[in-house]
Amino acid sequence: SSSRPSGRSTFSNRFCRLMSVGRDELARTPVLQGGPVQTERGFVLHEAVHAEGADADESVYASTMTIPGGLEMTTSKDVLEAIATGAGPRKLLVTLGYSAWGEGQLESELAENSWLTVGADASVIFDTPIEERYEKALSLLGLQSWMLSPGAGHA
Repeated sequence: SSSRPSGRSTFSNRFCRLMSVGRDELARTPVLQGGPVQTERGFVLHEAVHAEGADADESVYASTMTIPGGLEMTTSKDVLEAIATGAGPRKLLVTLGYSAWGEGQLESELAENSWLTVGADASVIFDTPIEERYEKALSLLGLQSWMLSPGAGHA
């Protein structure tokens, strides 16, 4: 699942094949495992970036989806090029791959309370160390991991 580091992978050693990246902080950016499907496909979750004079809902990059909470998900190479030159978003999370569900499967799992959901929170995503994000996200729901049971259902 996402938010797990993909081994010792960093932005530097995974993307150096695509372009030369000169920024030191970018070279240390971890690349997370987004899921088992298309593991060479990159996804960049980042703070919203808008061109000067552009509409608030107009993205700077070729393939970007707006996410509530002031976030964007970009899958086009132009975001990587912008990051490499120092013109891209400063707060970002890079993943390779994604998880997929069959038609209606995710909705069914949500209806069965198989998932805990929490709104996107930029401080958890960008400002909290990876190993603390799970507990931090649970705390937004008023929970701690010891309170969870391995089973799911309705009370």
